[in-house]
Amino acid sequence: MTTRHGINWDKAQALFNAEREKFAAARPKSKALAQRATAHLMFGVPMHWMNDWSTPFSLYVESAKGARFNDVDGHSYVDFCLGDTGTMFGHSPEPVAKAVAAQAAKGITAMLPSEDAVWVAEDLARRFGLTYWQFAMTASDANRFVIRWARAATQRKKILIFNGCYHGTVDDVFVDLIDGVPTQRDSLLGQVYDLTQFTKVVEFNDLAALDAALAEGDVAAVLAEPAMTNIGMVLPQPDYWEAAQKIIKKHGSLLLIDETHTISTGPGGYTAAHGLKPDMFVLGKPVGGGVPCAVYGFSADMARRAEQAKRSAAPGHSGIGTTLTANLLASAAMRANLEHVMTEAAYATMFLLADRLATGLKRVIAANRLPWCVTQVGARTEFQFTATPPRNGTEAEKILDPALEHTIHLFLLNRGLLITPFHNMILVCPSTTEADVDALVRGFADFVTAVAV
Repeated sequence: MTTRHGINWDKAQALFNAEREKFAAARPKSKALAQRATAHLMFGVPMHWMNDWSTPFSLYVESAKGARFNDVDGHSYVDFCLGDTGTMFGHSPEPVAKAVAAQAAKGITAMLPSEDAVWVAEDLARRFGLTYWQFAMTASDANRFVIRWARAATQRKKILIFNGCYHGTVDDVFVDLIDGVPTQRDSLLGQVYDLTQFTKVVEFNDLAALDAALAEGDVAAVLAEPAMTNIGMVLPQPDYWEAAQKIIKKHGSLLLIDETHTISTGPGGYTAAHGLKPDMFVLGKPVGGGVPCAVYGFSADMARRAEQAKRSAAPGHSGIGTTLTANLLASAAMRANLEHVMTEAAYATMFLLADRLATGLKRVIAANRLPWCVTQVGARTEFQFTATPPRNGTEAEKILDPALEHTIHLFLLNRGLLITPFHNMILVCPSTTEADVDALVRGFADFVTAVAV
């Protein structure tokens, strides 16, 4: 018998193969669409990462509403992935759907602002404590733009990131620490210059390393999630951010906080909940209730410096913004989502459900004596293949096990339960029910029983 992370790996491999056959047999329409797609879609999907799921071919969605979606073969699923936070508050929230339909009838884009944009900026300032705001189409764009603004305002060329970070498709962040050496990720396609010339990388939760990396005075900004999320969750140690902010300020660098995932913490994100004071702030996919858009904010001082940099520059394209940025449709969606969906009451419901889920997962892990743990950031929950939560990106990367993750995910999917295709992140939304949570815990327990040592 082969054991792996406390389970019988021989059983797990056999189970994976059986679950793939079960998936394929039950979904002939998805299979047929997947076969058609190979003729005109590269990799057989609209975007290559849609092949990252554990399924033998893509699952095709017919409809999605609230915490559920249906596939083209008539199967219904409870969705705990929720578009990897893109629909963190549920699929097609009624206020957003109505606002989008109404705005589509009145106009979709015009390269001019609407009243909704003013309302959204006012609400963002109230929620997050940064005075001035700009819009983008994605968090990737917003992160590109804040890096450009930071470099322009400080006249410094370098940025600092944390090992294992995730900030979308921004070139500058594709640098890891390999045996302590900053190294450009091999996975980055088409990169023609060495990113390590302009990007420094240190481990999360290492204050000494942060201090040393900033001491040369050449870093424009530290770009960070307040808790790392995409390499498996890594939470900040107690008082880490209090000390880190002092170090960043001491060396004249800016703090750019990306809350696209950690907005699960509350209506004002991790920033408001824990009293962070970033110079700039990014929020992506959840802000529009599923409609593509993003926002980024400036402190009053940073806005003044950014405006001065723009006015002092030569005329022409700044490299910031696109023609669809702040379009009328996205502005209407953001207003509806912020005003009616992304509320204190919604978060209160989500927190109770996430706590119920975390408690259930911990109970199963303890009962089966697995060397696993459960990590939580508000409405975002994850189980990890380690007894002690990781403290940095290197530790988190070492415990990832894509083969085991895919086996768990496919087992759950065949039982009508969807979690994210990578690591083990689970979200709940206001439409999720206690019965949904309990069903996921039971599914998890059934998997553990099936692969028990």
